[in-house]
Amino acid sequence: MEGSRDRMMRALVWAWTIAVIVFMYLPALSLFLASSTASRYFIFPINRWGFDWWQRTFASLEVHQLFRTSLLIALCVTAIAVVIALSGALAFARYEWKGRSVYQKIVLLPIFFPQTVLGLALLLWFNALGFTMSWQTAVFAHLVWIIPVCTLVISIQVYSFDPALEEAAFDLGASRFQVFREVTLPVLLPGIVSGALFAFLLSWGNFPLSLYTTGADTTLPEYLYAKMIAGYTPGVPVLGTVSTMAAALLMLLGYLVVLVLRRRRVDGAAGA
Repeated sequence: MEGSRDRMMRALVWAWTIAVIVFMYLPALSLFLASSTASRYFIFPINRWGFDWWQRTFASLEVHQLFRTSLLIALCVTAIAVVIALSGALAFARYEWKGRSVYQKIVLLPIFFPQTVLGLALLLWFNALGFTMSWQTAVFAHLVWIIPVCTLVISIQVYSFDPALEEAAFDLGASRFQVFREVTLPVLLPGIVSGALFAFLLSWGNFPLSLYTTGADTTLPEYLYAKMIAGYTPGVPVLGTVSTMAAALLMLLGYLVVLVLRRRRVDGAAGA
């Protein structure tokens, strides 16, 4: 009886999971259909099928520059956010010290700011300091909002970390750096990978902060918004489809990496 109940529960979980995935990515199918028409505007049912707009979009030098700018910002934000977030997560989730609760609230506070208000505030601040808006200022703006998110994600892994592992390494004569490199970092690596994925995807698709702080440099979300307002072409759903599918594949790849890291950790503990 219990075996039948367990099988039913697993079937319901899988059915619910598939339903959620279909609900989330069904709009991407609509984007693909809109990009597969040979005409300029999307009319359903589609009378003329074709992938001419895919070729035109990826042959555009403007699109190449958009991808380079968005990728550069996202990679810089990811690299910086992971380092700062790891330090912040260790500070308030790993160690006990006076003022830790206040520090935790201050670190996570920017998450609750509306991004439009935050972007406007950063724009006014940059102008007051005499900075010229560019992709560098957009990196800083993204970091203000993304570092707290990344910190929260990594801290979940830090909370499950057993301090006895570090104490055992110290007892065996390892230095603080060796303990961090050989014990702490491998255990926290799944959380770090998850935080890096969050940082990259949130920066790649960010529109409000980029709108206020990129200046003459334009990111992909800004371009898509401008084309939806005026000058629409089927290149818009082409870029939307590519971004959505790339994000889904990146999340799947990250999930597989986390599974492999956890499996190695379990195998290593069993072998020891």
